[in-house]
Formats: sequence, C-alpha cells, structure tokens
Amino acid sequence: MSEPTVAEATNRVYQSLEADNADIDLHIAALKAALIREGLKEAVFDPTRLPHGNRSGRKLMQAYFRQRGVSVKFSAA
Repeated sequence: MSEPTVAEATNRVYQSLEADNADIDLHIAALKAALIREGLKEAVFDPTRLPHGNRSGRKLMQAYFRQRGVSVKFSAA
C-alpha cells in the first residue's frame, strides 16, 4: 500500500473527526509523514467541514495537533 498524500491524509482526519475521533492519532501521524514527504510546513483544514468549526473547536484542534507535531491552519470559508 502506498503512502497517503496530504490531501488523502487530510480527508482521513475529517472522517475520523466525524466518527467521534476514531483512530485520530493514527491519522495525525499519517498526515505528519505526508507533510514531511511533500515538504510542507502545515496542514490546512476547512472549518466548515469540522464538527466543531467554531473558534473554540478550532483552537482545541490546533492545540491537539501541535502536541503531535503538526501545525494546523484554517482556510477562509
């Protein structure tokens, strides 16, 4: 099985968030590896696709991902 791209890994994170964070740490690790392979510094998420896209939900997500070594930014809605 090939390594996921950043887009694929990001979609898996969205799916995990929708599934009450099932296997979220595995998906974050895959996203981190994809970012490194593609030479990117941060993951970009669409806040409208998040279960809790409000400010506190976004800040909580940023903090959780940062603890796991992934910088998160949000696209303009």
